[in-house]
Amino acid sequence: MINMGAIEQDREAMATILIVEDDAQTASEIEAALIDNGCEAAIATTGREGLLQAISGNFDAIVLDRMLPGGVDGLGVLTALRTAGIQTPVLILSALSAVDERIRGLKAGGDDYLTKPFEALELTARVDVLIRRHINPVAGPETVLRVGDLEADLLNHTIRRGGKYLELLPREYRLLEYLMRHSGQVVTRTMLFEEVWQYRYDEPTNVIDVHISKLRRKIEVPGSPPMIRTMRGSGYILDAPE
Repeated sequence: MINMGAIEQDREAMATILIVEDDAQTASEIEAALIDNGCEAAIATTGREGLLQAISGNFDAIVLDRMLPGGVDGLGVLTALRTAGIQTPVLILSALSAVDERIRGLKAGGDDYLTKPFEALELTARVDVLIRRHINPVAGPETVLRVGDLEADLLNHTIRRGGKYLELLPREYRLLEYLMRHSGQVVTRTMLFEEVWQYRYDEPTNVIDVHISKLRRKIEVPGSPPMIRTMRGSGYILDAPE
């Protein structure tokens, strides 16, 4: 579920998402998932219609299909938006999973890329990340991340909890850093594979679970509530103990 707490603190209205998708069933499923998670949604079924709505509307994020009818495809819509100076975050959807296609989408100005078929929870988690990043841009280079008494020094690649240094392997550090950067949000296994392992892996595997288990043993404090929680069927959340 999208955590809308930070969004609601920054703006009174619910986040509004533009869905540009020509397949009616897919568009309806995306709309239902977003509404269920506290957002409002509008739908456009062609590239031209999506471009007009994106330019004239005030959207917090855009879910944009790569292949669209009407003479303007997803990359065309994206290029036109960025040329016009519109920086609304865009999640590209596509059945084209090749690496070069993903790179084309990101270079055209996309903020994230999700291949079809996808899980609704995966989509809403990614939209949540885009909205938060857009609302709370980093003013300058971060050097320290803090979640409760957990602290990550990004310059020295060290972790402390309660002032005590923890010994983590390089992969464990990168995994924890990513979770800390998205504290309070659901982070899916696919997102972790792409960002921490730097590749997409669609087959069932317990690699993430094994690393999370090892990480928990190193950062958790006996008697304190866990910082890393498993969200069954979706992924993980790291936040400060209450």
